[in-house]
Order: sequence, then C-alpha cells, then structure tokens
Amino acid sequence: MNEQVSIAIIGGSGLYHMPGLEDAKEYNIDTPFGRPSAPIIVGTLEGTRIAFLARHGSGHHLTPTEVPYRANIFALKSLGVERIVSISACGSLREEYAPGHIVIPENIFDFTKDRIRTFFGDGLVAHVGVADPFCSDLSDQVESAVRKTGAVTHRGGSFITIEGPRFSTRAESNTFRAWGMSIVGMTASPEAFLAREAELCYATMAHVTDYDVWHESEAPVSVEMVIQTLNKNTRIAQDAIHNLVRGLKPVSACQCGHALASALITDRKVVPRETLEKLDLLIGKYFK
Repeated sequence: MNEQVSIAIIGGSGLYHMPGLEDAKEYNIDTPFGRPSAPIIVGTLEGTRIAFLARHGSGHHLTPTEVPYRANIFALKSLGVERIVSISACGSLREEYAPGHIVIPENIFDFTKDRIRTFFGDGLVAHVGVADPFCSDLSDQVESAVRKTGAVTHRGGSFITIEGPRFSTRAESNTFRAWGMSIVGMTASPEAFLAREAELCYATMAHVTDYDVWHESEAPVSVEMVIQTLNKNTRIAQDAIHNLVRGLKPVSACQCGHALASALITDRKVVPRETLEKLDLLIGKYFK
C-alpha cells in the first residue's frame, strides 16, 4: 500500500461518516498480532490523510476485553501513523464533570485484570516509561480543537480503566472517587501503553456520558444513557477532528517517538530471530 497517514482516530464507526472526508479507502491489514477490530478507513480531511478505526468493531461486537489492542496499534503504525487520538465514552467521578462535557485527561490508572499489555516478551524485554502516558503536545492540540466547538471542556485528571463489560458497583465507584480518580472507562488501558511502546503520540478526547453510579441524585449509568449522550456528541467530535486536522502542527520535540531508546534491556545476541522479525516495525531502528 502507498498510504502515508500521519494521524489516526480510534473511536466509534460513526466518526468517519463526516462531511468533508474525501477519497476514502478501506484497508484490511494483517499483523503479527492478528487483524484489527475492523477495516481501517483512510480518507482525506482538510487536505490531510487520516485513518479511522472502530475500536469495538463494525456494529460494536467486541467487549472491551476482546478488543485486539496490539493488532490495532501495530496496524496503524504500519500505515505510517505518528499520532493517535482516542475518542472514548467515560463516566464522571467528579461533580463538575457533567454528562455532555469533554475531558482531556492527563493520567491513567490501570485497573484491568485480563489484558495483554505489551508487544514484548518471547525473548525480548522492554521497560517503557509511562509516567505521563498521554502526549502533552497532542493533548494541547486536542484541547484547543475541542474548545473551538464551544463544548464544555476540562483538562486534567486521572482516567481509571476497569475491565468491564459490566459497569461499576456503588462501592467501586465511591472507592475510585476516594482514590482521586476523575473519570472511569473501559478501553484506555492497554491502548495508551501500547501506543507508547510503538513510539506514537497518544491523547484522549473523553466524552462524559453519565455520573457512573456514585451520584445520589442521578440515575445509575445505563447503555441507553451512554448511547444518547454519544449520539448528541458525535457532531462535537467530528467538528473537533476537523479543527484538529486543519490546525495540526508538526510533531513536536516530545519524547514519544523515542520511547524505546532507553527501554530495551535484552542483549541482542540472545533475542530469538523470530521475535526480531515479528517486532521489526517497532524495534528495527534499534537493532541494526
């Protein structure tokens, strides 16, 4: 394929049915970690080639645990993607983060239990740094793009990822609040960590759909509640993507693109050839 796509959006399939997207093509990409959640749609928006991937598959048939996170990130990397914007639904754990608001979080708390969190293993060890899992430069640009839509926007806070697919109990929700978490969702982990291992800039546009189950004067979260808010916010997300791409700045001097430079600890002489070949897209420049 001849595509060179610098930015990708991971979210719902409705996002790429937007005005102004031209010359769209569909790609089914095989990776060493299987196929992505859905075919990747690549089109031209505001003069820039941009990729879209439906995280839960066409028709939303994959649970948060079943999402093939490694295949998704690897496939986008193979297209030349350097930056990923995740568009996610989330529950609010703060009074001031109301349904319909948008949050650009600054950190992640991984509370999942059953997911593969790394590309590495099979004879090659990497300890990637994720003290700040979101790219601050890309998050700045996403925040600016969202604010231009007029949506109520919050910057900061910690995004706790639960396993799902069930929603939280009241005890869990109140515990997350006591821990100082700001929003809760089911897909930020390991997606953000894999993006860092793939040396991609990653930021999240989190759409608050509910108050989870802690709020005494609000109804507990339900699928109907989530869908209603997401449908209302689809246009906001589309407009924000237009704004982002229209004003997209070159990749900054952030360290995302060099995350593996000091992370690979295994002596090359003992790394199996099969592992080197499988991960060449990610590590080739460090094992020449």
